[in-house]
Amino acid sequence: MSDEEKSLEVSRNMDVEGTHLLYRLKTDKGRKTLDYDSKRCTGCGICVDVCPTEALELGLIYDIAKGMEIPPVMMVLDKCTFCSMCANLCPISAFKMESEGDFPEDEEYPKLEWDVSFNETCLPCDICMTSCPEDAISVDYDFPKKEEIAPFKEGEEGEIEIDADKCTLCGLCARFCDAFLLLEKDPVPEDPFPFEQLLVDEDLCDYCVLCADLCPEDAITVKGERRGEAPEIKGEAKVDPDKCTVCGWCKIVCPYDAVDISKPFEGELTLIDTNVKKCDPSGCHACFNICPSHLWYVPDDGTNIAARTEMCTYCGACVNACPDDVMKVKRDEVHHSEIPDKPWTSQWKDAIAAISGEVRKRPDMSRTLEAEEEPPRERLDIQLPETDENVMKALKDRMDKARPKLRNVTTRRKWEEKTQRGRGDTDEGSGCGCSQ
Repeated sequence: MSDEEKSLEVSRNMDVEGTHLLYRLKTDKGRKTLDYDSKRCTGCGICVDVCPTEALELGLIYDIAKGMEIPPVMMVLDKCTFCSMCANLCPISAFKMESEGDFPEDEEYPKLEWDVSFNETCLPCDICMTSCPEDAISVDYDFPKKEEIAPFKEGEEGEIEIDADKCTLCGLCARFCDAFLLLEKDPVPEDPFPFEQLLVDEDLCDYCVLCADLCPEDAITVKGERRGEAPEIKGEAKVDPDKCTVCGWCKIVCPYDAVDISKPFEGELTLIDTNVKKCDPSGCHACFNICPSHLWYVPDDGTNIAARTEMCTYCGACVNACPDDVMKVKRDEVHHSEIPDKPWTSQWKDAIAAISGEVRKRPDMSRTLEAEEEPPRERLDIQLPETDENVMKALKDRMDKARPKLRNVTTRRKWEEKTQRGRGDTDEGSGCGCSQ
């Protein structure tokens, strides 16, 4: 087989590991693995829109939103070219592509661009971390607790007071000293703030004054004996890109404007007035369950449903899940990295245009060959050779005599052993009888 023929050898297979569907491609150039996390996928359908070969199909999103445990997107593996468009253009990284071998570098393909970061005004504190609906934010603190600086001293007298008008409920005092307790509440779109009150257990307070020195808002007043020096607030807030959906809850709740966000899409989420009355959020809840931004809620004014639109990432999952066409999502702009000048450039431009609502231009994959119809072939009469009935009868008689010998296991074994030793003749009484 020539090298050119070998280069055409392609094999595909699929494995399942937990919620991950692993699609693999193997060629003589290397291997590619497309990792699809069906649990993370919201069924927005963007991958289906951008796929150049229509290898991806959107599943029963309404049923999935109601609890059916099936992947939101399925693949026709034989159609997939492993181009990585689904992986690079998925807004929540439900698809990931890994390759090894002689393939173009991943940097040569454009990707969606988005970012969640913390600027210099970040303390840090616990507010964004606790409010995040995807548990995508963690905070690493780097300052000692109160016990390490001033161990608890029983019998101390004093007073402590918290100014609720100044307090931002940042939680630093509770991180520092066990005498403070933050009461948490369930964040909701109308009120995404995660805390409702700061309490002080004065049985655990020895009025060391350090909390008052630590508070960034001067919201704590303490009458007591200062013991030691309050530490400098140090730490770092981090975002896990594999969990973050760029919903913006962190930015909304931060009292210090410390969160900078750029979303992958610009667009608009609107309710269709004629269909809103059909919505039954208490009986359906499909959009609530499927939305990666968790922005849907039932308002107190009696309206069937409402959304905190500034949290929307314009993915469109709610549109796919809603049985009554209650909402509409429009994407005006797609933020992505530069598209390099390559042979596949036009395909990527078409894919990105499809995200904004244009009809996806796809290459002709039919590869249909048309051939002229063959005329009927001329029939040829074939004359069969004549047979001698006497010869045929003699042959039949000999076969009938040989058949019992052939069915005898002992006889056949002796015959086969002699054949293996290169002896073609047989002993008297053990032959097949064909010479008789």
